[in-house]
Amino acid sequence: MPMKHALVALACTAVASAAWAQSQGISKDQISLGSIQDLSGPLAGFGKQLRMGMQLRVDEINEQGGINGRKLSLKFEDSGYDPKRAVLAAQKLVNQDKVFAILGHIGTAQNVATFPVLFEKNVISFFPVTAAREMYEPHNRLKYSFAATYYDQIRLAAPKLFKEKNAKKACAIYQDDEFGLEVLRGAEDGLKTIGVPLAEKTSFKRAATDFSSQVARMKAAGCDFVVMGTIIRETIGTIAEARKNSFSPTFLGSSAAYTDLIHKLGGKAMDGLYATMTVQNPYTDETSQPIRFWANKYKTKFNEDPAVFSVYGYNVVDSFAKAAQKAGPNLTTDSFIKAMDSMTLPPDMFGSAEMTFTATKRLGSNTSRLSQLQDGRWKVVSDYIK
Repeated sequence: MPMKHALVALACTAVASAAWAQSQGISKDQISLGSIQDLSGPLAGFGKQLRMGMQLRVDEINEQGGINGRKLSLKFEDSGYDPKRAVLAAQKLVNQDKVFAILGHIGTAQNVATFPVLFEKNVISFFPVTAAREMYEPHNRLKYSFAATYYDQIRLAAPKLFKEKNAKKACAIYQDDEFGLEVLRGAEDGLKTIGVPLAEKTSFKRAATDFSSQVARMKAAGCDFVVMGTIIRETIGTIAEARKNSFSPTFLGSSAAYTDLIHKLGGKAMDGLYATMTVQNPYTDETSQPIRFWANKYKTKFNEDPAVFSVYGYNVVDSFAKAAQKAGPNLTTDSFIKAMDSMTLPPDMFGSAEMTFTATKRLGSNTSRLSQLQDGRWKVVSDYIK
């Protein structure tokens, strides 16, 4: 082949390769997406709800013709809430399935562990279901986060609730990882603003089931206010152990504990728990007609009631679809990022706040509200705390 023709062929190959690298997961009629959930570990209850909420919105979009003529294909992998398994799942989705983006991946440590796999192949991390600051800091063009951070949720809510309860002494129990530490840091920094130190800090390993020693330490410290860096069974286990030992402080959890599974699994003993929240739990008899309609549609499809993590999953896919629609028919990583970086997502029927994004602002909203379990049902008890 003449040198001139060889150079032209080489240049065309390079251009084609660059375009493919940028547009992995995009074909003429399909957008390939991935999601990593805990479907077998301690957060399997959340993972199931997320998966069904996401699938509901995917099915709706595909029934309506897709996005600019492309149907959504969403593949799920199970991490078991283990960062090492999350990495293997990410490698499969990114390198074998060649997805365009990872949506709604649950877990702080799990997401952090997978970022190098995603970013090496120009794959977007879109709205991971964790409220850790690492989901948008340090800045990376491929990171987008929606959830008010655990740190700020607790930093703002803890001093407000401490004063409202006329509490005297604060404690914290937290999972010994980045999730729990974010809650702890928020508690320390928030309570410091009203001159309240933590009288006791006690931790547990991920997947722990016995909280007797931690509860004993907090009771011995005389705490009447406990911040909880806990999720499902750790929240239930801690409160149940406290009730058993006549230890009755005000318990405050983050949005990670704002789930119907707390009262479904823990029963009456869970009443009184406070938690921060960013969207409302969708009860099928909700007074809001749009939420009630949606909740009953979900129940008809999956034969079970939706919950807050069902809403997270639904909203993650809905938000992705809005940005992909805005990016236009020529969907690439760059065009999607350009669309997102001028995106405003209005408040929705579930009570989420308006979200805005720019090239330098990758957290949509950082506001949350307080809710309390009353008679086995979450009740909103505050306006947005800013």
